[in-house]
Amino acid sequence: MENIMRNFFLFLSKNQMLTNMAKEHGLKFGAKRFVAGTTIEAAAKEIKRLNDAGLAVTVDYLGEFVHDSLEAAQSAKQSIEAMETLAELGLDAELSLKLTSLGLDISRELVMQHMRNILDKGKEHGINVTIDMEDYERCDKTLAIYKELRKEYDNVGTVLQAYLYRTLKDLQELNALDPYLRLVKGAYKESTEVAFPEKADVDENYRHLIKLNLLFGNYTAIATHDDAMIDYVKQLEQDHHLDRSQFEFQMLYGIRSDFQKRLVKEGYKVRVYVPYGEDWYGYNMRRLAERPANVLFVLKGLVKK
Repeated sequence: MENIMRNFFLFLSKNQMLTNMAKEHGLKFGAKRFVAGTTIEAAAKEIKRLNDAGLAVTVDYLGEFVHDSLEAAQSAKQSIEAMETLAELGLDAELSLKLTSLGLDISRELVMQHMRNILDKGKEHGINVTIDMEDYERCDKTLAIYKELRKEYDNVGTVLQAYLYRTLKDLQELNALDPYLRLVKGAYKESTEVAFPEKADVDENYRHLIKLNLLFGNYTAIATHDDAMIDYVKQLEQDHHLDRSQFEFQMLYGIRSDFQKRLVKEGYKVRVYVPYGEDWYGYNMRRLAERPANVLFVLKGLVKK
């Protein structure tokens, strides 16, 4: 049943007619729960509310897999305008983005040009930029670009996915760069040739990656809503006398908001992933289709406090 649900949501996410309808009719189908508006101005109001509750933010202009250089330029422009708005309003927020939204599938040179422009603006305003990880096919390209940019910029990070067999080696190689890493379990449908098929194996690898990166001394963003994983990090903190300035928890906008605030009250840094933009439909569907184990988890998160 979970596979049927997952495939159904993925099918809906890729339906161009429904995507166009969604853009035309605004935030529908419960998307307001997960998406903070269609403009950075609308998102900024939500970011201010989250900041007032003690929560940091990473903001993402929704869009990916562009195949036109003009679309890529528009996406880059949106990222730069978002940072200008965040700086002008003095909001506690970083930026997240996907390289495919900047033309990764068009040319490497195009992506590098846009990324340098974005990182220069981020450096000007003291804003960090995290390069989101996408599917396995784009993993090598993404990490190669991150490595090159990390040698030039201090304000860039990236994401590693625990469900891939290769990730332990990737983390070890990145250690030399003193990286800012967001560690996630992983969301895309991948072959068993490249990814752990069993949730227990993904969880075990995730714990190993978190511990290793923390003991390396690298800043670590643990992106999870999993109570057991959060408890594991708390235990690592005690066992290894970790400073809380070395890590943060990251969670999705609209899911378990009360729990996020409770962690803040306990003295932990929590960063909320806040997406915005007109291209919200696919994102909303993928929230329910990321992995079979997460479909019911996300739905439970809507009501679980």
